[in-house]
This record gives sequence, structure tokens and C-alpha cells, in this order.
Amino acid sequence: MAENNPLRILASHPGTDRLIGELSRRKLFSLAGVVGGTALLVACTPGGGSGPAGKPGPQASGGELEGSLSMYSWGDYDAPEVLSAFTKDLGPKLTVDSFGSNEELIAKLVAAKGTGGYDIIVPTGAFIPQMIQNKLLMKLNKSLIPNLSHMDPAFLGRSWDPGNDYSVCKAWGTTGFMYDTTVITRDLRTWSDFLDCAQNEASGKTSVLDDPAEITGMYYWSHGIDWNTTDNAEIDKCEDFIVNKLAPHIAAFDSYPGSGAIPQSAHALLEVWNGDARQGILASDNPEKWQWVLGSPATELWMDNWAISSSAPHPEAAHAFINFVLTPENQLKNVDYIGYHTGAKDIEQIAKDEGLEMLDLVFFSPAQLETMHDGAVNEAQERTVDIYNKAKAAAGA
Repeated sequence: MAENNPLRILASHPGTDRLIGELSRRKLFSLAGVVGGTALLVACTPGGGSGPAGKPGPQASGGELEGSLSMYSWGDYDAPEVLSAFTKDLGPKLTVDSFGSNEELIAKLVAAKGTGGYDIIVPTGAFIPQMIQNKLLMKLNKSLIPNLSHMDPAFLGRSWDPGNDYSVCKAWGTTGFMYDTTVITRDLRTWSDFLDCAQNEASGKTSVLDDPAEITGMYYWSHGIDWNTTDNAEIDKCEDFIVNKLAPHIAAFDSYPGSGAIPQSAHALLEVWNGDARQGILASDNPEKWQWVLGSPATELWMDNWAISSSAPHPEAAHAFINFVLTPENQLKNVDYIGYHTGAKDIEQIAKDEGLEMLDLVFFSPAQLETMHDGAVNEAQERTVDIYNKAKAAAGA
């Protein structure tokens, strides 16, 4: 297995270049049907057959927009004012459903044989090649998305879709943790600190992300182990620690504490994605008590992407939506709301000029980016999911 190498996507930064990486995100899901759906997708790919998708939907040609549009995305992942403005300005009524992992997204599309009725979908980059080969994504009519010109070229032409024929960067981010300094009085700096605190003063007051890769990742990152390891001995040690030592102290498995647990002070120690941490702190009645920590000595980096389902029933509206959200003003609103870098040109400087708050949770230094590593879906997937399920059982979740 390859070592976690320094990250490799060049992203512009005022006065410097910075390394970002071959990205992925939130990769595993506990339900057998979800894992099975992903396995089916992977199995269909090598032979280059027709794949699981059904009859392709109509293609976009710049005609009249349909009256409705559906989106299947991560939870609370767009500024509400941007979504409402789309309908107000362009007409189509928008409905949004959310998923918790790429596996869940893929499984639903596979189970429906590509006819699930969704238009806009938001997969993570690492999954896009398989989705293309299995005919789950519609080829974009880029003439209908002129606002691609507002994207930073560093976030276009990624390895999973070099021509951006099927996808456009939506946002990228990383994983860390936060803690309530009125409850936890010592200084926490590393994943080792997090894991120790969870078993001691934060016992019964700790929340972790509801994602197998993130839960096992904490162990690997804290021990200096490649979190994509397939070494059974290392995985066995991870399982013993997560299930027998950590899980009994976990109070919740929550991927979106920013919309509830953080503002409500439901837990004292939380594993969290950077944008969700920012949302939660900004919504808190006492934001000063919360301390954010970028997981160290290593953590992950992921990138999500706008894409259109191959069977999208409203392709004209879908293209119009992607074009709409790529305007500089809407990109800025989304950065402010979701707390993630959207890949737009000069967005960091624009955000600073506009006085957006807590930008240290949105934009990262080259040194910080060097600690972030991409994940992989590999033969250890079933073990990772098994550890996750055992941890939830041990925690009584």
C-alpha cells in the first residue's frame, strides 16, 4: 500500500502555491445494502459493461427550464438564500434530500437502476470515475455553464474528471475536533489528546462522526499509521482500541453537530468537519467557550462535486442551477454558510475583504495542508464497516 504522500493538487493562494491532494470524503456506510450497492458499482466497472444505470434521461440543449428540480446532497450543505434565490430568479421549484455517505448515494442510484428521479447529485471525487463508467452521471453541456469561468483553474481538471465533462468542484474540507473549554480545562492539540480525553474527563460527553472511515481514522492518524492500511495486524489493533477502549465512552455518532449539538452544548468533545464546526460555533450563544483543533499529526482532505444524474428528468434546470451557484456572489454566500472553500477564483481574499468570520476554519496554510491526506476505498472496507458497527453496539448507539 502506498504511503500517505504530500498532497498534490496545486491551489492558488495569495503570494504562494499550496498543495491539496487527490481527494476523497466520508466514504463508508454501515448498512449492508449501501455497502452492497457500492460493491456492485465497483464490480461492474472493470469490464466496462453497460453498468447498472437505466435509460438515460433527456439531454440539456439550452431550452426552456422545467418547472421543478430535485437535489440529493450532503445535509445542510447550501446557503438557504442561494437555494430560494434560484427559484425566485429562474422559476424551477427546488426540493432537496440528503444522504450521509457516498455509498448511500451510489446504492440508491444503483438500486433504482439510475431512475431515482434526482437531478443534481454531489459525489466525492474518488467515486466519480466508477460512476461515469457505470453510466450514473450525465455528461455536462458546458456551453450552458458559462460561470465555470469564475472557478479557480486549480480546482478544475482533477484526475477523476480531467475535462470536467461530468463534474465541477462544489467544496472541499478536512476533519478535526472541538471541545468545550468550560468542561475540558486542559489544552488538546492532537488526535492522541482527543482519544485520551474521550476516555477520561469527556467520557459520556464525546461525539464522533457517524462514518466508519472517520472513526477508524482517528486511531490511525494518532498512531502515525496510513489510514488506508490493509495490514490485518494494524486493523486488529484498531478494532481492539475503537471497540473495547473508546466506544464505551462515546455518547453520540453525529456527522452534523453544527446544526444541533454544538449550539445546544450537548457534548463537550466532538469530532467534526471544519465547516460544520464553524457553523456550530457561529450559532452558539457562547462561542468563546469552543476551541477548534485541526487533527494532528495527520488528518484527511476531501472534495465534493456538482454533478447531474444520467437519468435526470430536469436537465435544463439542473444545468441552470449549477451555473447559478457558480456566480461569485453565490459562491461567497455558500462559503459563509457552509464554511468550506468552494474552489472559486480569489475566494479567500474576497472572503477576507467582506469580513467573513472565522476564516481560519475555512482556509488553511501550506503547512496545515501538508498534514492532510486522501483516503481510499480498498479491500479493508468491510473490516472498517465492521469496526464501525461493533463500536456503535459497544456504545449502545
